[in-house]
Amino acid sequence: MSNIHLKLNETSRRGFLATTAKTCFGLTIGGAAANFFSQKSLASDPAVLAAGGGKAKSVIYLFMSGGMTHIDTLDPKPDAGSEVRGDCRAIHTNVDGIQLGHCLPSLARQIDKVALIRSMSTTQGAHAQGRYFMRTGYAPRSSIVHPSPGAWVNRLAGNQAENLPGFVTIDCGSSHPGAGFMEAQHAPLPIGDASKGLQNSRRQISETSFEQQLKLRKLLDAEFDNRYAKGQKTVRDYNEAYDAATRLMESKDLEAFDLSKEGKEVHQLYGAQRFSKGLLLARRLVERGVRFIEVEYGGFDWHADNFTSMEEKIPVLDQALAALLKDLELKGLLESTLVVLGTEFGRSPEVNSNAGRNHYPRAFSCLMAGGGIKGGQLYGATDETGANVTTDKTTAKDFNATIAHAMGLPHDKVITSSSKRPFRMGGSDGKPLTTLFG
Repeated sequence: MSNIHLKLNETSRRGFLATTAKTCFGLTIGGAAANFFSQKSLASDPAVLAAGGGKAKSVIYLFMSGGMTHIDTLDPKPDAGSEVRGDCRAIHTNVDGIQLGHCLPSLARQIDKVALIRSMSTTQGAHAQGRYFMRTGYAPRSSIVHPSPGAWVNRLAGNQAENLPGFVTIDCGSSHPGAGFMEAQHAPLPIGDASKGLQNSRRQISETSFEQQLKLRKLLDAEFDNRYAKGQKTVRDYNEAYDAATRLMESKDLEAFDLSKEGKEVHQLYGAQRFSKGLLLARRLVERGVRFIEVEYGGFDWHADNFTSMEEKIPVLDQALAALLKDLELKGLLESTLVVLGTEFGRSPEVNSNAGRNHYPRAFSCLMAGGGIKGGQLYGATDETGANVTTDKTTAKDFNATIAHAMGLPHDKVITSSSKRPFRMGGSDGKPLTTLFG
């Protein structure tokens, strides 16, 4: 058999490895898992700590795909006319002077834990470009893929989970930038439906047969690995993927992905929807030391029937986010976990003829909580209709730099791509919002 192996065309074998690496637990599981045993301590700068950052050990990033309406959620305008306000009513929160849209009553009772950023603005008005820009701080280019915040955190902070990947995405789809130009070891482990856990992760044969197959693989690949593993990135990625997948299959930490381990009351707290289960899984992963978990919640592109959609969609977010904040606090994890909510852009202040709102990059809102954030505050503002930022204009670059600051990471550290171009977490000129931190 080894003779047959040695006669394989090397070019064809490289192609085989490239294809197999992408399907071996999704390559990205191997990439992230390959970083299991890297450094486990944050490289915090004293200046960052002095400015209030460096308290977060993990991040849970909630991404609202489709462009969440700021007027109907985090930045309501009760004094504006009906052409702006529509059917949205403003409600009071547990912090005087801060109001939310009426579909967020549970979050309203926890605004004392939250910093609302009402001055976000972007140059990207299309979905794909807006999502990419928000996640990377760079405009998309055909020649390169930029890393997302999770990849940066994985690289700059190292992994603190012994047997789990440092970066996990939940329901984020195949267009997520992941590790971009960085090595596959910084890429995320992608999970689809959180309620189904990590599928195809259990050994289907006996331990003896499995060990025999592993030994046979190493024997067959020995010569090829010696020749190409050090110089071929695809080959390294494949080997890392295979080895990391094997370690994860054998680890007791695999049960972190099993939501049936949670009691009925916890499931009721978060809700029964797919997004709700994603946040519950995120909390379980944070408990086990996973650095960065991103959960996507799509379907906010309401060009028509904005207010009907709002009544169906926003309460799911409200229940799950409020549950996450409460759960993290009860478990003593909120101060060490930065919870972030972002979206690619806002929606137009004026309600269109179809009772919808159109894309609106000029102004929108996001939020941060936990991880050293001082709750119960507003950062920035828009005018009386939510059309223009009036104070403290904030970009995607600033937003991502603030995530780095929360973790005590150098947002201005330059990483060079394979094309020898310099890049920084969140963008070339992002500045952290240090006043958000207590």
